[in-house]
Amino acid sequence: MEDRIRIRSEEVLSDDWAVLKKTVLDYRRRDGQWETQIRQTYDRGDGAVILPYDPERSTVLLVRQFRYAAYATGHREPLIEACAGLLDEHDPETCIRKEAEEELGYRLKDVERLFSPFMSPGSVTERLWFFVARYSPTDRISDGGGAPGEGEDIEVLEMPLDEALAGISDGSIIDAKTIILIQHLKLNPIRVLGL
Repeated sequence: MEDRIRIRSEEVLSDDWAVLKKTVLDYRRRDGQWETQIRQTYDRGDGAVILPYDPERSTVLLVRQFRYAAYATGHREPLIEACAGLLDEHDPETCIRKEAEEELGYRLKDVERLFSPFMSPGSVTERLWFFVARYSPTDRISDGGGAPGEGEDIEVLEMPLDEALAGISDGSIIDAKTIILIQHLKLNPIRVLGL
């Protein structure tokens, strides 16, 4: 692709919670024609997400929290999501273990990395590292709830995997990363976590 892209200019439009850039580039199409494109990219860093699963009870751990972007577009209820966070200075596994302790109140032992897709590559640079892990009630170390100093007010939810799957169909679970993990776990129970 390097011979098909020529960057003409880049301009930082915003550098607050994340970086929003406007880029003007020339792109050579498959038919050989060059065209000028203007693109904006939003860079807030990469993240990690995890779905802890208790195979003995067939339950998963999720969180419920207020998300302003969803609220601003008409979704008035807090979202039900898998535990997630930005990598900041950590590697993906260190990050997600930290987030699980902070948000869920669980210290997870067997963490398995699945994949790391781009979540919205048309404009957002973020890659999200997906994980699953076994958990049991004995892994609980606190009530969880997130870091109040970071504006987090998180409710921990434990539910049967089949109820979480039904939540996708009935619209109570509408977060993409969570849908991906629930469906992956349901479709791959033998491979995931050695079950």
